[in-house]
Amino acid sequence: MNRRAIVLIAAAHLAGRSAMLRAQPARSVPRIGLLSFGPEPSGVDADPIIGFRQGLNDLGYVEGRNILIEKRYADGKPDQLSAHVNELVATRVDVIVTGGPVPLQFARKATGTIPIVTISGSNPVREGWAQTLARPGGNVTGVTVTFPELAPKQLELLKLAVPEMSRVAVLAAPAEMGEAGLDGGARALGIELIALNISGPNDIEPAFKFAAASRAQGLYAIATNTIVTHRSKLAELAVNYRLPSISELPLLANAGFLMSYGADLESLGRRAASYVAKILSGARAADLPIEQPTRFEFVVNRKTASLLGMNLSQALLSRATRVIE
Repeated sequence: MNRRAIVLIAAAHLAGRSAMLRAQPARSVPRIGLLSFGPEPSGVDADPIIGFRQGLNDLGYVEGRNILIEKRYADGKPDQLSAHVNELVATRVDVIVTGGPVPLQFARKATGTIPIVTISGSNPVREGWAQTLARPGGNVTGVTVTFPELAPKQLELLKLAVPEMSRVAVLAAPAEMGEAGLDGGARALGIELIALNISGPNDIEPAFKFAAASRAQGLYAIATNTIVTHRSKLAELAVNYRLPSISELPLLANAGFLMSYGADLESLGRRAASYVAKILSGARAADLPIEQPTRFEFVVNRKTASLLGMNLSQALLSRATRVIE
């Protein structure tokens, strides 16, 4: 074989290899769908997923560089939530991250194949999105936000703020009160609970009027998506009706509730990021154990205390992990 023939064969080989490489699809950047029931955040809550972002960064994922986050906010409207999750499914995101029971419900309805990482719930097995905590099965895993043992502690803190308190209005349906573990804690503290059914924004004003008519001395809010979405209005009304208030999420204390006691959301966000990383590395949601919170944050809003004319005890303030001045 002469030299010219050898050169032609080598060139043909290189050309064929180059064509093969061009035909292979480039590895795409992973895309995460973030589904939220509330409005797009602003102000003090400008980055509620800061823990999630930090968790991704710690694991080597930087948004806009080697991972994309498709954020969808429903502004408290279920029809928008449905449209948003269908859009995420249609664009074939690699993982959907949800916060709260309503986004999780819509995500589960929209897909049984795309992995879902959720920060939601107190009893995943009873709520139907896990077979067991150790092996959830299906396409959903994640971290729980709360559990029944948390409610008595929250009532205890409210009682510490208002020692004479004997009647507490609860922003939730009666069934939710039982699931939250409030009944036992209330009995132990000698507190009567008054249920205020809040299923939408039109229920808010009538609920506070009923609380006033029932001579409530405090307010406890179970942090449903409706409560979180309308937290600023609720906080304002709680002050207007002279009701010291508590909930589980720091977002509500930031918005003007007197106190919040619950899971450290940044820590939960970092844990959610670890689930996403494992799934992107090939793990199945069905095999990833659901975690319960281990870090808690007690926030006291002294601005709200001042508006209520309250002089908070040092015993209460000494327990706070953060005080809003």
